[in-house]
Amino acid sequence: MQPKKNEKSDLSKNSSLYFIIGLTSILFISWQAIEWKTYDRSGYGYEALNVQDDDDEEIPITEQIKVPPPPPPPPPAPEVIEVVEDEDEVEETVIESTETDQEEIVEVEEVEIEEDFEDVDVPFAVIEDVPIFPGCENVSKSKRRDCFQEQINQHIRKNFRYPEIAQEMGIQGRVYVNFIISKDGSITNIRMRGPDKNLEKEAARIIGKLPNMTPGKQRGRPVRVPFSIPITFRLQ
Repeated sequence: MQPKKNEKSDLSKNSSLYFIIGLTSILFISWQAIEWKTYDRSGYGYEALNVQDDDDEEIPITEQIKVPPPPPPPPPAPEVIEVVEDEDEVEETVIESTETDQEEIVEVEEVEIEEDFEDVDVPFAVIEDVPIFPGCENVSKSKRRDCFQEQINQHIRKNFRYPEIAQEMGIQGRVYVNFIISKDGSITNIRMRGPDKNLEKEAARIIGKLPNMTPGKQRGRPVRVPFSIPITFRLQ
């Protein structure tokens, strides 16, 4: 018995190709269905729009009115000048010359001006005759300065006493002492300047014990002689 099917018409020959074509078509249709969008056009018709053309606003053209400046103020009225007749007579002042004639010149005698050294302080370095410390009377005049200073130093060493409170506090330094040898040879105007009041007080005590001296002289007259000396306080 012969088969009824034609051997040339094999339906399973291209089945895979047909399957792919069908699958692709279905996917395309599904994608279009998913992406399909609809819009409500009822609210966007031309008839629903009510647009008024109010954007163009007419701006009136204005013109700036120029105001003229105010007129300048009128010039002040001139002052009325009254002319007064000068009836009063003015007396002229006559200035006489102070120059004298040669006949009126009076001869003036020469007046000698004497120098007054009463209130003048003459420094120890420039005085002619230095003050004489007791014990320097027999020393020559040229060596009296050295003798004076030597006697002052001996007096300080002899009467020197270090303040106890300054020793306990460890205070030391140099005290500058100024004093004046007056016209009668006494010691006056003692002034001190140092690092501590206790040291200054001790320096004043030492100078205050100086003996009276022969006063210094300038041109043969006693004068006041200022003198200064440093006193050193040093702890050993």
